[in-house]
Amino acid sequence: MPVNWIAVLVSALFPLIIGAVWYHPKVFGKAWMDASGTSMEKASEANIPKIMIISLVLGLFMALVLTSTVVHQMHVFSLMVKQPGFGKPDSQIGIWLANFMKQHGGSFRTFQHGAFHGTAVGLLLVTPVISVMSMYERRGFKYIAIQGGYWTLSFAAMGALICGWQ
Repeated sequence: MPVNWIAVLVSALFPLIIGAVWYHPKVFGKAWMDASGTSMEKASEANIPKIMIISLVLGLFMALVLTSTVVHQMHVFSLMVKQPGFGKPDSQIGIWLANFMKQHGGSFRTFQHGAFHGTAVGLLLVTPVISVMSMYERRGFKYIAIQGGYWTLSFAAMGALICGWQ
């Protein structure tokens, strides 16, 4: 399989790491608090360990989904999984897949390619979702820009690692 599962697990940490910097009061934290209507007092009431554990689990879900976007070779496996002999290296499909991976297994497997697709997911999927929710919640452009920027950067970093670390 063309996936480095350690890279997927490590990339699940990126939203936490990037968020610690992005939402720091000296970066975008104060602006985000103002735009979201929260305060340091309200934030201090949160159960941070619980939030971080849940965020890590959700980061893993995001990394798993992002993997199928940035590692194009996975699509070949998903197309062939129902073929007779799939999973058996000496079968006709097993030999075909081995030859395919020998020839194309490294195609589009760079950090830059993964960052490109991660950025596209952040800008073209996640930011529009945030924008729709934000309009209904009556949040302004600043809130959308801060949240969309954070997720775009997070997905770019996750995609880069998942795709480039072979």
